[in-house]
Amino acid sequence: MVTFGVRRWETLGDSVQGVNKRHNQDWYACEGTGGGDDPLVLAVADGHGSARHARSGLGARFAVDRFLLRAAEFGRAARGCHEPGRLARLMAYARDDFPRALVHDWREAALGHWARNRSVADEGAREPEQDEKLVLYGTTLIGAVLTPLLFVAWQIGDGDLAIVEHDGALRRPLAPVEEDLGDETESLCGPQAWRAVRTHWAPVFDEARTPRLVVLSTDGLSKSFASADGYREFVAGLDGRLRAEGSEGVRAVLPEWLRQASQYSGDDTTLAAALRPVDLLPEDAGAMETERKTET
Repeated sequence: MVTFGVRRWETLGDSVQGVNKRHNQDWYACEGTGGGDDPLVLAVADGHGSARHARSGLGARFAVDRFLLRAAEFGRAARGCHEPGRLARLMAYARDDFPRALVHDWREAALGHWARNRSVADEGAREPEQDEKLVLYGTTLIGAVLTPLLFVAWQIGDGDLAIVEHDGALRRPLAPVEEDLGDETESLCGPQAWRAVRTHWAPVFDEARTPRLVVLSTDGLSKSFASADGYREFVAGLDGRLRAEGSEGVRAVLPEWLRQASQYSGDDTTLAAALRPVDLLPEDAGAMETERKTET
């Protein structure tokens, strides 16, 4: 039986508060190594931030935290995903059951927080409907899980998932057919929110064809450019600089890049990314072979 050693991914991420914003309503996380027993999980969330969504910063944290738990569990379950019939079952779960479970977890967290933190001034006031409570915590979410055999991502609302493939091709597989107008977007607080979750499903049949860079960002980044081409050029430039200089130099300047973007968009701006180290890219197949072992 062929098994995979620990997949080594490097991660970087940061978040900056928008110009004239009182609080940063974004949240993000990068956890795990990408190994079969320790999937790499990335997530970014963008709380809506208006008075109507007064607790959306908390909503963003709840979304990321609940996603981390669900996605890590899903990633570990994918260890044997190439066994007959298992891949189809996992795909059905990813597209149908995972969004329902995630939305349920988020709503449970938001409603639990509301119940524990109702203002004393509200005592005696009309009890809000459940949907009214959830609106307070409204947020978008983009999340991804990477294992040696599987790459899956989910998105509800705005923001961007960009992938630089092994051959340098850049894709945005979860971009909507029509961009959201103004500040309107799908949300975890929406009715039947699970129906609005978009899924990217990408089994890894050839390890050498695994993406070399995965970037998740809130819309504060993409809105800082005049067009989608500007955002694509940013991601391509990020990929080029990471390959030329490594992650440490980019990690040091990333906060300044995000601050500059925020100056243009006026919004909180967050990025989380995972990159394959150079010694794991296709041009050094021998290095990848050392990560495989055969058990009898």
